[in-house]
Amino acid sequence: MSDRETQPVERQLPTDEARDLLALVRDIAQREIAPKAAEEEDAGRFPREVFTLLSEAGLLGLPYDPEHGGGEQPYEVYLQVLEELAAARLTVGLGVSVHTLASYALATHGTKQQQVEHLPAMLGGGLLGAYCLSEPSSGSDAASLRTRAVRDGDDWVLDGTKAWITHGGIADFYTVMARTGADGPRGITAFLVPGDAEGLSAAVPEKKMGLKGSPTAQVHLDGVRVPDDRRIGEEGQGFGIALSALDSGRLGIAACAIGVAQAALDQAVAYATERRQFGHPIADFQGLRFLLADMATQIEAGRALYLAAARLKDAGRPFAKQAAMAKLHCADTAMRVTVDAVQVLGGYGYTADFPAERYMREAKVLQIVEGTNQIQRMVIARHLAGPESR
Repeated sequence: MSDRETQPVERQLPTDEARDLLALVRDIAQREIAPKAAEEEDAGRFPREVFTLLSEAGLLGLPYDPEHGGGEQPYEVYLQVLEELAAARLTVGLGVSVHTLASYALATHGTKQQQVEHLPAMLGGGLLGAYCLSEPSSGSDAASLRTRAVRDGDDWVLDGTKAWITHGGIADFYTVMARTGADGPRGITAFLVPGDAEGLSAAVPEKKMGLKGSPTAQVHLDGVRVPDDRRIGEEGQGFGIALSALDSGRLGIAACAIGVAQAALDQAVAYATERRQFGHPIADFQGLRFLLADMATQIEAGRALYLAAARLKDAGRPFAKQAAMAKLHCADTAMRVTVDAVQVLGGYGYTADFPAERYMREAKVLQIVEGTNQIQRMVIARHLAGPESR
């Protein structure tokens, strides 16, 4: 590869503290994450020690209350941390986003007692979370979930199967949406389930196109008993909590997508300035220069879109439409940019000797997770034209 140094992304950060935080994240990414990424992804190895390090550095609870171990950082800053982590290795960036998503219900809807009891360990005590909404027969139609929780004295007994669970089988806690009432969204309640609960088990992880280091598995709940003090929010409030969490989670996916796209662009530029054909670096040829320019422009537009949505959230203003737009645009951008990066590298881009092919495989899942991009279009359209007529 070229000796040309990759320039850090020029970021507009609100405070000196945020600038120091991003510098710390870059240092961890460059020293502890990126050098092992290709080998460990190929081996399908989950880097639990990296998440322990991130927890010790205070990076697993950035957007939450410092009273319970959070970092009290605005989403504008937290998302840029995710972008840096995802650029080094998507398994790590996505893992932090999912952990933040799994912590959301308790951090925003838990009682004071629940937060005092559980959040310090979740946000800064080395624990890792998973978010359980989807099921084998309810993906995009999440309100049709079948996992059931039945009251038994002071406990709830949970039975059912959750699907496509990131960190399934290795998480220390699961935020589980289960049906406690009638069919439909109003019959769903949220629960905080310990990872070692009796009756909880995970299937063999899915064999995936990419993100091989990040386990994705079905989670089975067979008579899992949890006390009522692990119910989050009121009975029937779970689906609203889940959707609110996903609005924020979609911003995390958008930031991760831009991180992957930026990594692909950086590699494409480095390769193009080194590779010579017809006596010149291929970066001299106008067709390729225009391709690189388009890639960079799409990335900058995506970054601006997710940051604009984050600033709305930080200001306490509605941001669901903008979150859907950011997830849609950024995930599509990651797919386009990574495909173009493979093209810039030519035959080398199709080999595992360079990470371009891994970026392309990983980008695809970002158009699917936390609401497919088709669902994002439905969300955006509803904000523009109202609900569909049935």
